[in-house]
Amino acid sequence: MKKLVFMFVAMAAISFASCDSKKAGEAVEAAADSITAAADSTVEAVTDSIKAAADSAVATVDSAATAAVDSLKK
Repeated sequence: MKKLVFMFVAMAAISFASCDSKKAGEAVEAAADSITAAADSTVEAVTDSIKAAADSAVATVDSAATAAVDSLKK
């Protein structure tokens, strides 16, 4: 009789544990989504910064090249 009661108690404990693991899994998924969103925005910010720096460098090179061509024409 004790074995039967123990088995039902164990099944109840397992069922409660499995319910909690779903909540924990949902929390992990939410945290992963949050981290992914933060990483995506960081990547976008860095990419935009690199593009701006590249555009600035191209503008500087174009300006220097134009100045060099103008000085050779004189």
